[in-house]
Amino acid sequence: MNRSSKTAAAVVTAAGFLTGGWAAAGPASAVDGGAPPPRDRVLWGSVTVPPGRDGIVEASGLSGPALGFGSSLTLVAPAGAKVTGVPLTAAGYRGEVAADGRSAAYTTTSAESPWQTGTFPFVVAVPADAVPGTRLDGCVLRLADAGGAERASGGCQVTVGLPSPVLSRPESGVPLGNRPTASGTAYPGARVTVSDQDGHEVCGDTAGADGAWSCAPGRDLPAGANRLQATATMNGVSASSEQIQVSVGSPPTEA
Repeated sequence: MNRSSKTAAAVVTAAGFLTGGWAAAGPASAVDGGAPPPRDRVLWGSVTVPPGRDGIVEASGLSGPALGFGSSLTLVAPAGAKVTGVPLTAAGYRGEVAADGRSAAYTTTSAESPWQTGTFPFVVAVPADAVPGTRLDGCVLRLADAGGAERASGGCQVTVGLPSPVLSRPESGVPLGNRPTASGTAYPGARVTVSDQDGHEVCGDTAGADGAWSCAPGRDLPAGANRLQATATMNGVSASSEQIQVSVGSPPTEA
């Protein structure tokens, strides 16, 4: 099946970024809910991850006084989720995930200006039974000096996303009628909309308990080459399939 590379990718490894300077230790103002106001933007990140998948919360561009050897940046996973990886490969930092997956941390080992440059990714796994569109509470970020004293803190917003729907029909390379039926699979209960290359809605359906959906256009599609794409939406989050190249109408007559 010929599928276009111009697609909306599944939000599986979307990264959230931490911004702003450091502040004195104290209660985090944005552990849950929306992003904090600019003046309180200390440690903050956000990521959207489909049920049963992994996503990355990534610290980037931290500023403030150098804490030196032995300082650490810790992420505590939100309720129901786990931290599964600390994939940073830059010299001067050691990453470690707690045995129960509840937290993970990077500790400086030889960095000349720790936390000043580069990014610090944490891989967070969302449970398979998480409901799309919900936010998992309790994601916390903490920066501590070598003695363990907290120097800055904040939160990260982990939103449960949707898996990308699959558009399995119509097939590419086969001449189609003017109103070809579209079908595929999506997260059960998600609303699926099929659009053409110009963004016009072709048809829509709601995925059943088994994830199957199917719909047919209520009007003729323009004759000739076109692209179709399915987008699933549920509880305020959405995801799109790969695009399918199609040809509507009879194939050209050979001379």
